[in-house]
Amino acid sequence: MYFVLSKVLGFLAAPSNVLFLLGAAGAVAAAAGARGTGIGMMAAAIVGFGVLGLSPVANLLLIPLEERFPRAAADPPPAGVIVLGGSFDTVVAGARREIALTEAAERMTAVAELASRFPGARIVFSGGSGTVVFDGATEADLAARMFESFGIDKARLTLEGRSRNTVENARFTRDLVTPVTGERWLLVTSAYHMPRAIGTFRRVGFKVEPWPVDYRTRGPEDAARPFMSVSAGLRRTDVALREWVGLVSYWLLGYVDDPLPRP
Repeated sequence: MYFVLSKVLGFLAAPSNVLFLLGAAGAVAAAAGARGTGIGMMAAAIVGFGVLGLSPVANLLLIPLEERFPRAAADPPPAGVIVLGGSFDTVVAGARREIALTEAAERMTAVAELASRFPGARIVFSGGSGTVVFDGATEADLAARMFESFGIDKARLTLEGRSRNTVENARFTRDLVTPVTGERWLLVTSAYHMPRAIGTFRRVGFKVEPWPVDYRTRGPEDAARPFMSVSAGLRRTDVALREWVGLVSYWLLGYVDDPLPRP
């Protein structure tokens, strides 16, 4: 039930969806005779699209998340590297029988370098299918194919293909790898997602160290940088606000100990 509710909440946490619903409601209101109210709602939606699409709001939301956890030290070598799902479009991949990557593809490409850099480390992938409506391949299946193309020995791989969200990533991965006290485990995920991911793994008792990738901003210098297209700004605003909503909801549900976990 929580999985479905989280998808509904995720839809409503995307400002572009909310602004569209506001504009559509305004059109209905105007057609129903509430002309002034309807026009006001549609105007508010248009202004919202412009502000969130062109202003630096998205960067202001993302920068605190991306800057929260610096990359861990490389030494001593880790016992394993955990990479979270989110890099694959499972619906397209399932239909096309090809590997289809998303904007978070760097989560996967970083593994090629880490596997070579730490030849003794186990490589763990955690990700199933996060879709509600459409069937497709699981991310773990696609990851196995991609790791094979990287030339990573299958004996080093552990694939977890049941998880649908970050909570399940943490729980199922912990149960699979049974970490030993004193071992170092690196966690690879998008920089903006790292606070929620680290907090969730901590909550289930699995101590991991951050290896953030897939940065969407240059850092604090992007706090005043506008976007050149409305679609680009809106897409990034959707990503940022959904992550903040995810953090707060995880905190309220007890999946993380703090609303913004600390290094």
